[in-house]
Amino acid sequence: MLQEQSQLEIGRAFSGGAAAAQDPSTIFYNPAAMTELDGLQITTGATILFIDSAQENLGTRITRPTLGSLAGGTAAVPGGNGGNPFAPVVPVPTSYASYQLGDSGIWLGFGLSAPFGLKLRYDDDFFGRYESTYSNLLTLNAQPSIAYKLNDVVSIGGGVDIQYARVTLKNALPDINPADPDGELTSKGDDISLGWNIGLFAKLENGIKLGLHYRSQMQHELKGTHRVVLDALDNTAELRSPLTLPDSVTASISAPLGDDTDLMLTGRYYNWSVLKEIRLQRPGRPDLTKEFHYDDSWSLSAGVDHHVNERLTVRAGAMFDKTPTNTQFLSTRIPDGDRTWASAGMSFKLNSHMTLNASYAHVFIDSQKMDRTDSYYGSPVETFITTQARAIGNVDMIATSVTTRF
Repeated sequence: MLQEQSQLEIGRAFSGGAAAAQDPSTIFYNPAAMTELDGLQITTGATILFIDSAQENLGTRITRPTLGSLAGGTAAVPGGNGGNPFAPVVPVPTSYASYQLGDSGIWLGFGLSAPFGLKLRYDDDFFGRYESTYSNLLTLNAQPSIAYKLNDVVSIGGGVDIQYARVTLKNALPDINPADPDGELTSKGDDISLGWNIGLFAKLENGIKLGLHYRSQMQHELKGTHRVVLDALDNTAELRSPLTLPDSVTASISAPLGDDTDLMLTGRYYNWSVLKEIRLQRPGRPDLTKEFHYDDSWSLSAGVDHHVNERLTVRAGAMFDKTPTNTQFLSTRIPDGDRTWASAGMSFKLNSHMTLNASYAHVFIDSQKMDRTDSYYGSPVETFITTQARAIGNVDMIATSVTTRF
C-alpha cells in the first residue's frame, strides 16, 4: 500500500488524514471534507522515493530428489545478495480536483492516484532467485466523488473507485540436474475492478475538525498468461489469479493550539488479512499457490502545522506503521518491516490563486529474518528450496505539489 497520496500530507506524516481538508487531496482521505474547499481547486504533484533495500543470505539451500543416476541431497544455493532491487528513483504521481456547485451545498471531486504498487528486480545470480527475481504491481485508481454539507457542522461524502491492476511475477526454476541451468516461471495478468468509499466530516465551533472514512476492498480477477521455460520445455498457458486488496478505516482529529498552530492525529486500520496467498489458476492443471497469510495492521500518526504568516505554513510529523507481513511467511517479493516515519514540510502561497507544497520524509524500516520453504514440481521429482535471509532497508522521499484555486 502506497501511503504517498498527498504531497502536503507527507510533511506531517499523514496526521491530517480525514480531518485537515486543506487541498483537494482530501478526496482520497475523506471526500466529505471537500466542503471546506471554496470554488474550483486543483492539486497536482508527485513524490519521488529513494529506496535502499538489501537481502543478506543466512543459509539458503536446495534439496533435490534422488532420481536414477542423479544423486539428490541438500546443498547451499550459490549466488550474490541480489543488489538493491528497487529503481534508483521511484515516482508516485497524484492529481485531484474539487468544485463547489454554488450555494447548493454540493461539491464534486475527482482524483487520480496509485494506491498500491511495487516494482523490484534482483540480480540474475540472486541467492533467493527461486523465491523471486522480479515483481511488478501497478494500480491506477480513478475516484469520482461527491460531498454534501448537511449543516454548518456536518458534511457527508463518498466516491466510486475505478481501479486498474496489472501484475507481473517472475522467479527462477531449479533444474533437477544441478549441472543444468535454471529455468524461469513468468506469470502476468491485469484487471479492472470497482470499489467505493464513504466519509463523514464535522467542524465544531471551537475549531476542532473530525473526520471518519472507510475505503472498500478491491477484488480483482487477474487474467493473463503463465509461462514455464525449463530445459527443452517452453509452455505458455492461460492464467487467472484472484487478488483482493484490503479495505481500510481512517479516523482523524485536527485541533487548534492557539491562533497559529494546529495539532493533528490520525489512526488507520487495514484489513490486510484478506491477502492469504498468491493463487495461480490454470485450466486443466493444479493451482500453484504461494502463502503469505498477512495480518491486519494499523498506523498512528501525529503532526503539527504552524502558520508563520499569511503566506508561509511549516509542518512536521511522525508515524508508526505496523507491517502486515507474517513472520512465518515472509517473502523477498515484498521486503518489509514495521515502519517509523519522520517528516517535515511547508506550504507557500505564491499568489492569491496558487500554493506550493513541499515535503521531505525518512522512513526507518525494521529488519526481518525470513525462513520459508517452498516446494517445486511434486512427486517423484519434488524439490525444496529453503530461503533464509535478512531484509534491511530505509526510504527517503521528496514530494512537491501545486494547488491552484479559481
